[in-house]
Amino acid sequence: MQIAPFAVEQWMNAHETRCELNLAETCVESLTVAQLLDIAGATDTFLAEVRPLKLTYGAIEGSARLRTAIARLYASRAPGEVLLTHGAAGANALVYAALVEPGDRVITIVPTYQQHVSIPESLGADVVCLPLRAEAGYRLDLDELRRLLTPSTKAIALTNPNNPTGAVLDGETLEGLIGLAEMADAWLVADEVYRGASQEGDVLPPSIADLYAKGIAVGSMSKAFSLAGLRLGWICASTDLLRAVEVHRDYTTISMGMIDDLLAALALEHSDAILARSRAIVRTNLEILDRWVASEPAITYVKPAAGTTALLRYAPDLPSQEFCLRLLETTGVLFTPGSAFEVEGTVRIGYANNEAVLVEGLRRTSAFLRQLESAG
Repeated sequence: MQIAPFAVEQWMNAHETRCELNLAETCVESLTVAQLLDIAGATDTFLAEVRPLKLTYGAIEGSARLRTAIARLYASRAPGEVLLTHGAAGANALVYAALVEPGDRVITIVPTYQQHVSIPESLGADVVCLPLRAEAGYRLDLDELRRLLTPSTKAIALTNPNNPTGAVLDGETLEGLIGLAEMADAWLVADEVYRGASQEGDVLPPSIADLYAKGIAVGSMSKAFSLAGLRLGWICASTDLLRAVEVHRDYTTISMGMIDDLLAALALEHSDAILARSRAIVRTNLEILDRWVASEPAITYVKPAAGTTALLRYAPDLPSQEFCLRLLETTGVLFTPGSAFEVEGTVRIGYANNEAVLVEGLRRTSAFLRQLESAG
């Protein structure tokens, strides 16, 4: 099987360990084990719970405790409609392996996480990309989507909140999207890893898994839950879909780590507190970013509605990879080039990391932009 190189991951692999200020990081600032145990009130009890664990494979589909905690993140899904995976990346790969046959049409809303383009392409799908445009505020054009539907349309794929723009489907647009999917009898694959990192409201927004019978929601402990080190994700969907996924999962995953499972369950049993922390971070940091963009004549953007990332358009006439490499070499600041999302003239910033890192990274970026301007 031939597959395109994963541009974002290759960029991060090459550069994230040698930068000083990582503004390419897309997780809400990661929790330490001590912080997690403090939030959960388990500092004095966790070791007693862990010590008697026999480190076997554990529950193949994930512990009942964890799947119950994940199901509570949805309005109408039961623990039996949750399947654990090795991160959201594992979930996405398994979904496409189970769904897509050669010749199937997959409509992918872009820009997006590259898995949603390259994996179905590698499986022989007819992948058609539907672009979100900055000049339209990254709003989904339902008329354009309607024109792309064919009798062979198997799935419509999106990230919501969007990676990299931070755009969110409003209620009316989401309703229209579901209506078109129903008309085509297509699956809706919604990568919802940033769900909960909201700029407005204190409750989880609706999930595609609760709104549409053929909705497939992918979630993760990595982004809004600040626990990327667990490498734990999930698929929430109908049991028929999950049984098809399990056929492929048996060849790749077997089970999740028992301690990862336990820590994730502990976190999700206190999800309200963790998401409150995440919302405080993303709201504070987006205000910082927004003030910087307003004061920086060389930068424009569509302000994100949720999530942890934004797509910044810069004025200097440089390819995005060259821009990012020169920025890294001269300042130690790391962004992700827009070319990784096929949106040249932009960079993706992750603004939900440590506040001091964000402030200093933006200050150095402004100085770099002044250098480029003076160099003519």
